Amino acid sequence: MTGMRILVTGAAGFIGGHVTDALRAAGHDVTGLDSLHPMAHRATRLPDGVRRGDVRDAATVADALAGVDVVVHQAAVVGMGVDLADLPEYVGSNDLGTAVLLAGMARAGTRRLVLASSMVVYGEGAYTCPEHGAVPPAERTAADLAAGHFEARCPACAAVLEPGEVDEDAPLRPRSVYAATKAAQEHLAAAWAGASGGSAVALRYHNVYGPGMPRDTPYSGVAAIFRSALETGRAPRVFEDGGQRRDFVHVTDVAAANVAAVSDTGGGGGFRAYNVCSGHPTTVGAMAGILAAAMAGPEPVVTGQFRAGDVRHVVASPARARRDLGFAAAVVPDEGIRGFATAALRD
Repeated sequence: MTGMRILVTGAAGFIGGHVTDALRAAGHDVTGLDSLHPMAHRATRLPDGVRRGDVRDAATVADALAGVDVVVHQAAVVGMGVDLADLPEYVGSNDLGTAVLLAGMARAGTRRLVLASSMVVYGEGAYTCPEHGAVPPAERTAADLAAGHFEARCPACAAVLEPGEVDEDAPLRPRSVYAATKAAQEHLAAAWAGASGGSAVALRYHNVYGPGMPRDTPYSGVAAIFRSALETGRAPRVFEDGGQRRDFVHVTDVAAANVAAVSDTGGGGGFRAYNVCSGHPTTVGAMAGILAAAMAGPEPVVTGQFRAGDVRHVVASPARARRDLGFAAAVVPDEGIRGFATAALRD
């Protein structure tokens, strides 16, 4: 495929920067837009080829879309945040920003969108009850969590559920403010695709880590939080019992998935969603242990603490992305996490 003109929003961010580099390496003409939002950035310098601008501003969006074939929409406020006082900023940046961008794309005639979504749209993952089969888990109560009962239970019989792989047809059950905004972004993208005849691909990133990750902030991923502790000689503090399962996917694989989605021409119009994961799940406790060993630091401390909105297990099936996009992660988490121990981070 010949190179396309691509706009990457959030191009100065952790993932957006890797995506921009990968798209350019694939032969595309890439421009970037980033607001340098203080919840995501401490630095104020933009990379080459990235202009400063907010996707909530219609005039900025219209200017950035001139001659663009595809938009790769990475711009978002991410993470759990500090408290509910962050709610308006999450909704404004993520959902209003996406709405303004999509309206601008409709006016500009840009008909292809690749959206950075997240596994958080699922809430809990897929579970099976020994008696009742596949069931959505009952919500974990504060009383159970405080008592150290962390596993998800059947809503019918309260039996402990067996976690499995969640695929893209699973219902969306967001359980945090951030998750709700990502689900809303997907709905907006689907509505835009249907009304405009465009194509929208949502890439549901799992737990992304790698070089350039922000250091320890309320909006950082758990890998950066653990590494920041180890760099100061402190043990990583693991919530619950450390047995919560996640899929840690390297940022270079996430960038490769975006290149695959941009290059894909077989899906036609409409909305499609794909899990972007390593296919090699691990527990948060095990990840902390690998990182601590690689940094010759103190062993993780399992605290039993918990946070409202956290989920127990989210393990994804990578099959659809492999089948439709030809994407399969290249970095195995054990190796990637060891490499992350010495990777450059951003302040």
